[in-house]
Formats: sequence, structure tokens, C-alpha cells
Amino acid sequence: MTDANTPPSRGRILVVDDQRNLRATTAMLLRAEHYIAFEAATGEEALAQLAGGSIDLLLTDLKMEPMDGLTLLRRALEVAPRLQVIMMTAFGSIESAVEAMRLGAYDYVTKPFKESELRYRVERALERARLLRDVDNLATDFNQRHGLSALVGRSPAMRDLTSRLMRVAQSDATVLIQGESGTGKELVARALHAHSRRKVRSFVPVNCAAISESLLESELFGHAKGAFTGAVKARRGLFEEADGGTLFIDEVTETSPTFQSKLLRALQEGEVRRVGESTALRVDVRTVAATNRDIELEVREKRFRQDLYYRLNVVALRVPPLRERLEDVPALAEHFLERANARSPKPKRLSASAVSHLMGYNFPGNVRELENLVEQAAALSEGDELLPEDFPLRQGRLTPSHGTPSVAFLDGQGSRPAGTGPTLAQVVEEAERHAITQALERHGVDLARVADELGVSSTTLWRKMKRLNLRPPTDLARE
Repeated sequence: MTDANTPPSRGRILVVDDQRNLRATTAMLLRAEHYIAFEAATGEEALAQLAGGSIDLLLTDLKMEPMDGLTLLRRALEVAPRLQVIMMTAFGSIESAVEAMRLGAYDYVTKPFKESELRYRVERALERARLLRDVDNLATDFNQRHGLSALVGRSPAMRDLTSRLMRVAQSDATVLIQGESGTGKELVARALHAHSRRKVRSFVPVNCAAISESLLESELFGHAKGAFTGAVKARRGLFEEADGGTLFIDEVTETSPTFQSKLLRALQEGEVRRVGESTALRVDVRTVAATNRDIELEVREKRFRQDLYYRLNVVALRVPPLRERLEDVPALAEHFLERANARSPKPKRLSASAVSHLMGYNFPGNVRELENLVEQAAALSEGDELLPEDFPLRQGRLTPSHGTPSVAFLDGQGSRPAGTGPTLAQVVEEAERHAITQALERHGVDLARVADELGVSSTTLWRKMKRLNLRPPTDLARE
């Protein structure tokens, strides 16, 4: 049992050396500094201990038999890519130690070494290990909050969007996201960043519509001290803040042609010039832009530069409005209610009739409007279950002519019993019917393509069609 007065461990270190006395002495020195030190006499023994995944630092000799230090280094980094490695080497083998650093070692120390030198190098290596863990934790947290899991929905439109997103995320291609207000364009941009190689660096958003034209240039490019009234000190711009990461320029069509020309130059040259300075600064930024306008119309009407449009529109992503993916409404509503319940001492649940009620609405405010409706209902409803009357939809009710799923479920006599609503199973079934019917209209008898679009196997699709009494349109035409 650990004594209450014993200082906590500062890190877990594996010492590898085929000379027992040197190995034991080094481990003893590390334990005196409150590190947890393990020992291994051979490379194979060290790899077996590393497989446990709990070692922060590998301190290994370079000259060993039968596996030398360089071989151990390569194999150790295959087992634990984030492992920090310090090579111990004699003075005459410094060239090999430099080669080890090229292969991924963090540092080296020459034997015989002073205790103070070893402590210093070990402390630096473990500090780097802690920083990398923090970065990994932040990246994991960012991905959980803003990755694909944040893009709720399994409709064909969302499946197509996420498929394109994943294909482009790993590249540095500039992306233009188009979609109506409230569809979640910034969520898409954050998901792009979360799945890119830049995910450990900054995601920097800027909304051009929220910043005055006079300040936008300074906001993005920065300014020198005294560049204008109020510039009491030099300031980095958002391009510099996003160096190595992703810059998200929202509502890019709200900018003037003068600013657009400066933005175009920054994107073309990969450099920015602070307001009031003549020296350009190199930046490594992945740019993602977004707009809720018809940008091609803006170009034709000469309100947006055509050359900037082509620079931004390397890869286009369209975020569908909610009315085009109503089958996602149940999952989205449950998602928003779960978040609302996490902040409330009295959790609520959705009734099937409330879901049916929501699926008959065209959501002019898109996903943002649905989120607001659910949060409002969760805050104001008196009962434990959210009912249709908790969602006052005053306008925008859909009719069958809009191509939306029918939500008027009938009993065996052709009418719905007074005071009752559809079950959740009926709501889900009607959503499935709508999704399959739409896919069948697009692909006809090509059931393989229908199944692929819907993300199910051909067998599952056939079984669902049989249960829902659905057939491809060409089959019906022959009758």
C-alpha cells in the first residue's frame, strides 16, 4: 500500500540495457526521482512490456545483442507510435544516435552521463509525452463534439453529404459549403476539420456578416501598431491564428469586391500582409468557406468575384434543408431532447404523436428551428411526455403535394380513434416507406443501387419492401 506521504509518480519509464549493473543503477536513479522504472535486458523483453501500453518513455542502450537499439526503436514505435525514446550511447556512436533521432527518437545521452543531465533529458521527454496526450485528448473531445456523430441523420441526402465529406477531409482542398440558414454549415466545417490531418491544430471560425467591412480586413489579416485609430498595439489576424489548422469563413458572399480581391490574393499566395505593414507572412491554412446565398447568381450579378468563386469552389458540399430529409426529424428531435434533458432536473420524453406532428412541418428555419422548438417544449411543458400541443407550428404545414411522408395513420375502420395518435413504430414505418419510395423513384428496378443508397443489404431491402407492400415503379407500370 502506498504511503500517504509518498509523492505521486511522475511517469513510467522502461530502461533497456544488456549490462545488468548499468541497467539497475539507471533504474534506481529514476526511482529516486519518483519515476516508476521498469527494466528489460533484451529488445524482445522490452517489446513484451511495451505491448501493455502503459510506458511513457523508453530509455534504451544503442549497442545490444541480439537486437540492437535502432531495431528496438523501429519496432517500439510500431507498437506505440506516441512513445518517447531516449537513446543511451557511447561517445564514439553519436552518428548512430543522430540516425535514431531521424527514425523517431526524441533525444540521446552519451555514456557515461551525469545524473543531472539524465534527469533533464528525461524530464523534457516526459513533458512532451504529456503534451501529446493532452493534444490527443483535445482532438478526441473535438471529434466527439464536432465529428460525424454531430451530423445526425441517416437519410440518403445526409449519407451522400457525409460520404463526400469523408473523401475530401484528408486532403487540403479548399471547400465551399452551401446551404440555407440553420442547416448546420458550421457543423459540417468542424467535421471536416475533425477528420483531417490538421485536427490537432486550431479550427478558427469567422462570420463575415457579423463584422463591419472596415474591421473585417484587420480581423482576418491582423494589423500593425498605429495602423488606424485605436490600433494601440500590433495584432495577429485569424489567418495567423489558424496557421497549421483550418480557417472557416462563414457568409463569404456578404463581403465587398474590394475585400474579395484581398482574400483572393491571400488564398493564391498562401501569405497575408497585416494592415499597415509591407512585409508578407507565410501561412499554412486549409480554407473552408460557406454561404446561404445562390453564389452562382451572385457571380452573374457581379456581386461576387468569379475568380474568387473558382478559388473557393474546389470541392462543393451542399447541406440539404430539413424539408428534404424529414425522415431524420425523429433522430434529430431525440438528439436535441437528450441535450435538453442533460441540463434539466426533470427529463422529458417525446411522444409518437409529437414526432408525427413535427414530420408534417416544412421547417423554414431548418435544423436550428427544430432545436429551438424541442428546447422550448422541454422547458415549458408540464408533463413528462412532449405532446403535439407542446410544439406550436403556426405556419408552413406540409401537404402531400410537397412529397412528404403521410402521417395520418388510420385504424381498421378507416379513421383514427379520437384522442389517440400513431405509435412510434408507425412513425418509423412511415419514414421508412417514404425513404424507400423516394429511392425507388430514382433507381427503379435497380434494387442494388436502392439498397446502397439506403445503407442496407439487398436482403433487408427486399424484406422491408415486402412488409410495406412496395414494388419498383416499372413493375407497377406493367400491371
